[in-house]
Amino acid sequence: MYKPATIKDIALALKLSPSTVSRALRDGYEISTATKKVVMEYAKKVNYQSNPIALSLKNRRSYSIGIVVPKLANSFFSQAIAGIESIAYERGYHTIITQTHDSSERELINVNHLAQRSVDGLLISMSAGTSDYGFLKQLHNDGLPIVFFDRIIDEIETFKVTSDNFSGAYNATESLIKSGRKKIALLSNAPQLSITNERLSGYMKALADYHIPFRAELIRNCSKGGNDYQEVEDAVKDLLAATDKPDAIFISSDRISISCIRALKSLNFDPKEIAIAGFSNSDVVDLLHPSLSYVKQKSFEMGQIAVEMLLRLIESKYPITEFETKILDTELHLIK
Repeated sequence: MYKPATIKDIALALKLSPSTVSRALRDGYEISTATKKVVMEYAKKVNYQSNPIALSLKNRRSYSIGIVVPKLANSFFSQAIAGIESIAYERGYHTIITQTHDSSERELINVNHLAQRSVDGLLISMSAGTSDYGFLKQLHNDGLPIVFFDRIIDEIETFKVTSDNFSGAYNATESLIKSGRKKIALLSNAPQLSITNERLSGYMKALADYHIPFRAELIRNCSKGGNDYQEVEDAVKDLLAATDKPDAIFISSDRISISCIRALKSLNFDPKEIAIAGFSNSDVVDLLHPSLSYVKQKSFEMGQIAVEMLLRLIESKYPITEFETKILDTELHLIK
């Protein structure tokens, strides 16, 4: 009968103490890199599998991480989750993924459910519908480790990671200006989101640098973040119905970008009349018609950084009081 290898078996084979093997398998800081490598390689060789139930009982941890995102059917968030899981599973943690559909009510329900499941920490990208962060403040004050990624907030002092939204928006708007466009509309997300304000600032700065007047009537906020196609289509129709209609549209959200292109196609617009640039991490963005220049975020890397930050909070033996907000560069891809 097959008997799985145990920590004691590995310790005996490598002539190490069981506690050293256990710490090496958990990537303990007190164990040398050389020892960790030897232990990891032997554990893999004998197909060692940790016992999460035993570990959680011993260490009072669940070895699970809660992830809260607006929508899984979004290239950016699916890529970020892949980054999170690439680190989490290596470190012995499982993930529980929930989506809010940009609803504040669902976000509250999901976060409370994860907390009741005794997750060791929470990774969250805020819903477009949430403006009251009291429930998160309470959990944070109660000691639940929380890290924000992409859509971050100032109200809670912790680790955060996001994109350089200002520069991404600036570069996209500048590319439209350099192509000869001067009446550039902005389709944006909910106004309370951090990414919305940062991208609006980048858009406005590009206009100012090229001496193009800012026109508030060319701004449209899609409060449901592109999840409601009709909302996006109505915004596009409204812009195109204006007497002095735009000659370009900058779209500051991945989901809204796809909905905007769909709306433009249904309206049979002339691609020569309106240029498009937007944020998008879609794997098929180059195949879209009409085509668009797009700002791509380092979503996979962002997920990896976010979970590394969270594990620092979870595994630290001492309270962490100094935090950082990491900002990742974006990449502008122009229409060829």
